[in-house]
Amino acid sequence: MPLIPAFHEIRFPTNIAFGSSGGPERRTEVVTLGSGGERRNARWVESRRRYDAGYGVRSLADLHQVIAFFEERRGKLFGFRWRDRADDASAPPGTEPAPSDQPLGTGDGETTVFALKKTYGALHAPYERAIAKPVEGSVLLAVDGIATEDFTLDPTTGLVTLAEAPAEGVIVTAGFRFDVPVRFDTDQLVINLAAFEAGEIPSIPIVEIRP
Repeated sequence: MPLIPAFHEIRFPTNIAFGSSGGPERRTEVVTLGSGGERRNARWVESRRRYDAGYGVRSLADLHQVIAFFEERRGKLFGFRWRDRADDASAPPGTEPAPSDQPLGTGDGETTVFALKKTYGALHAPYERAIAKPVEGSVLLAVDGIATEDFTLDPTTGLVTLAEAPAEGVIVTAGFRFDVPVRFDTDQLVINLAAFEAGEIPSIPIVEIRP
């Protein structure tokens, strides 16, 4: 997986992110036929997350925190980490990550490097999402169902390197928490303090960075 350029390994203030809105986005082309039927085509293979941090701003202190963060990122220029409270772990909500949560791959006796990923769905068309920004210290690994600590993690790419290559046919699994690599989707913050004090929420668009 290629490295994401111009990225700061810092998380957007979580107290503000927790009050935000957003989620996954896809791009599907729908063509309606003369008969009334339709044809659908997925233009994006991968989904992309979008958020609006404005919903998490509840005070002038929050607003100044966002302004400082925005200025240090130079608007759209530098990416950063975002915690999506609705989807930030390998395990279901309310449960702690376990080393058996997500399959990463199958050993071949030679490969030692595996990329973290999370699978959504199971029956019809499971979707595998690459996890590039794991939370350091949260990754648990298992080889053939047995937990191991004999690995190193690159928290900037989501690659784990085992000390020894798993034997052919052996399943490698992992549990983890993760952030989403994002950037501001604007180079301008429009803030009306009169409207803000009256309860109007500023829009602070944020979009996931995909390799």
